[in-house]
Amino acid sequence: MLGRQAENAAGLFLQEAGFKIVRRNLRLAGGELDLVAWDGPILVFVEVKAGKSRNVADSLSAIDQPKRKRLLSAAQAFLAKERINAHCRFDAVVVDMSGEKAICHLWRDAFRADE
Repeated sequence: MLGRQAENAAGLFLQEAGFKIVRRNLRLAGGELDLVAWDGPILVFVEVKAGKSRNVADSLSAIDQPKRKRLLSAAQAFLAKERINAHCRFDAVVVDMSGEKAICHLWRDAFRADE
């Protein structure tokens, strides 16, 4: 439930920032993509992390090397399936769920495919 609320909050936050959400909770052979969105001409794969802490670094540390490999694999599967050839990046949105209102923090280029 917390994860779904965080993804909804992140989606609204990104839309307000000008992103166009094209997919949510997409399961592919390589893994799961929380959000896929266009940020202008760039296709962005967004990992959403929910927590009850204001420490963004703690939440970002959960996107470790094995998780990055799964995200990259899922992103490659998505691009192949949809036959999309675009510049891409991986962002993270950390959603602080500790207060009455969710607070979202965007981390652009959270990691690169070659890391």
